[in-house]
Amino acid sequence: MKLYGYWRSTAAYRVRIALHLKEITFESISVHLVKNGGEQHANDYSELNPNHLVPTLVDGDFSLNQSLAIIDYLEQSHPKQALYPSDGKGRAKVHALALDIACEVHPLNNLRVQQYLSGSLNITGEAKQLWLEHWMTIGFTAIEIQLNDSAGQYCFADSVSVADICLVAQVYNAHRFNVDMSAYPIINQVVANCNKLPAFIKALPENQADAQ
Repeated sequence: MKLYGYWRSTAAYRVRIALHLKEITFESISVHLVKNGGEQHANDYSELNPNHLVPTLVDGDFSLNQSLAIIDYLEQSHPKQALYPSDGKGRAKVHALALDIACEVHPLNNLRVQQYLSGSLNITGEAKQLWLEHWMTIGFTAIEIQLNDSAGQYCFADSVSVADICLVAQVYNAHRFNVDMSAYPIINQVVANCNKLPAFIKALPENQADAQ
């Protein structure tokens, strides 16, 4: 199994956590998102992933993009260390929380959005920072309210789920951009609990071979 990703990619970070939680051996292949104009735009990689994004998982002759689709594939093919609750309502709740992060928060601060803001729209660095803080604050505020009802040690009671995977990766991104997280005590505690686990430590961006 091969994972094409980048050490700082939030989406690739999610998949690394899932792979390590499930103890799946994989080869990590770096696609540098900035060097040489972005290696994700190179012909050989864009043929593999026409969206010009990471991650992409290759398992034999099967390839798949989109981090949550990849995690769902891993859940089906490697059921050990389930990343969703077994009951339908619990699964739906966890899935919704993961989507709140991966679809509502992360895309608005992704690299290509930032590049468009500062490049094509000529937004100042200060204005771009306000953009990042605005959308992350809206997202984290909603997540904190939801976790007040669902969290135990982790996002959903006391079992690690795909919601925790998405949350940890997004909070790492928030710290990277100096977003004030002091208003979110439940989020901070859940993330701290997750980051004590070996799988989350192995998946940390700075622990990747291509980290710079």
